[in-house]
Amino acid sequence: MNLYDPAGFDAVAASLRGGTLTDQWDARVAKVGGKVFALLGALGKGEARIVFKCGEDSFEILTAIDGVDQAPYFAKRQWVSVSEAADLTDDELRAYIARSHGLVARGLTKKVRQELGID
Repeated sequence: MNLYDPAGFDAVAASLRGGTLTDQWDARVAKVGGKVFALLGALGKGEARIVFKCGEDSFEILTAIDGVDQAPYFAKRQWVSVSEAADLTDDELRAYIARSHGLVARGLTKKVRQELGID
């Protein structure tokens, strides 16, 4: 399953507890509790890119890889944009997207986390 294809991206994002999908900003956007945790951008407009939140250590490691950059339009340094040419496997991308989901979900209120079934 290609994560840079909308169907593949949707399958991964929707498999995460409380994950929802929407089309926004000319991208396919994955959210948890109304907060963005990943997006698939540049659909039909050049090279597709996956954007997600990561921790500071992961940010340093990821941005050292060719094809991975700081995500434009995201104010914090802890968002990366990954091209299809980046040297990351689908399993690694799935794990980073899941970790992003967890980072964003932790910032939700306890009530929202309980409503979504997130521990």
